Amino acid sequence: MGWAIALHGGAGDIPRTLPPERREPRLATLRRCLDLGAAALRAGRSALDVVELVVRELEDCPHFNAGKGSVLTSDGTVEMEASVMDGAGMRCGAVSGLSTVVNPISLARLIMEKTPHIYLAFDGAEAFARDQGVEVRDQNHFITEENIDRLRNAKEANRVQIDYTQYNYTQPICAPNDNDDDNSRTGTVGCVAVDASGSLASATSTGGLVNKMAGRIGDTPVIGAGTYANALCAVSTTGKGEDIIRHTVARDVVAVMEHRGLPLEEAAARVVAGVPRGSVGLVAVSAAGEVTMAYNTTGMFRACATEDGYSEVAIWPASA
Repeated sequence: MGWAIALHGGAGDIPRTLPPERREPRLATLRRCLDLGAAALRAGRSALDVVELVVRELEDCPHFNAGKGSVLTSDGTVEMEASVMDGAGMRCGAVSGLSTVVNPISLARLIMEKTPHIYLAFDGAEAFARDQGVEVRDQNHFITEENIDRLRNAKEANRVQIDYTQYNYTQPICAPNDNDDDNSRTGTVGCVAVDASGSLASATSTGGLVNKMAGRIGDTPVIGAGTYANALCAVSTTGKGEDIIRHTVARDVVAVMEHRGLPLEEAAARVVAGVPRGSVGLVAVSAAGEVTMAYNTTGMFRACATEDGYSEVAIWPASA
């Protein structure tokens, strides 16, 4: 048994023609966050501390659809979501509808640790954030020109868009009369970890879908769908929230291990295969230090490392 960590930055129909200027900054951020998380685990920090630390870093990066990089609703507003789960005691916290909180994942942890509840949303969550003194910014901090362009393109195409799907990446970001289905060039983020003591944790954060209805809740804050951890396994998902919720993807991976006795990699592959193709990706670790990163999309921005020295940072299947 040893420590292990895995993280993702969104899954979808990611074309191999993705230009280096859009690909490399995301991969570099994944490598940096992987190194940060691995160093924290080597230093003896808990899995819970590590997943929060890594997801905070990803939320602060505008290249991903969480925190600073959050996409916009059909009303042109930001509605961020996050959840965290500690496998020890199965404690969890979740939040939706944030428009001013810089790091939603940390607010989710505060909900877990400071309230009798699991899930707070919208005005109540924002009020709790102010009470706790977490860092907040005006909503304009999160609304970038690129996200405004993304929303405009989505409205013109009359589409609600999930991570990385159906965008012509060979065109300039603001191409004249560009009506392609720009499904956000950013993705939901998540991290799972098992520490040296065998404790597990999972954290996931997102800005939702481009051009979604205001008030729509996705899988990210739904415990058992977007995030799950117990004493056996920790899972964080990304993709089409409605499908992930219907199939309770995160919990199902653990359930297959528990009730079918399958190893982590096989359990994750079986669950992902049962979800409509092109709609889900996940990262997971087990108490035994196993790691898997499974998806049924073209690709998934992902990274992992284990105590025995294995590491990987990738987008597409190695054999494709």
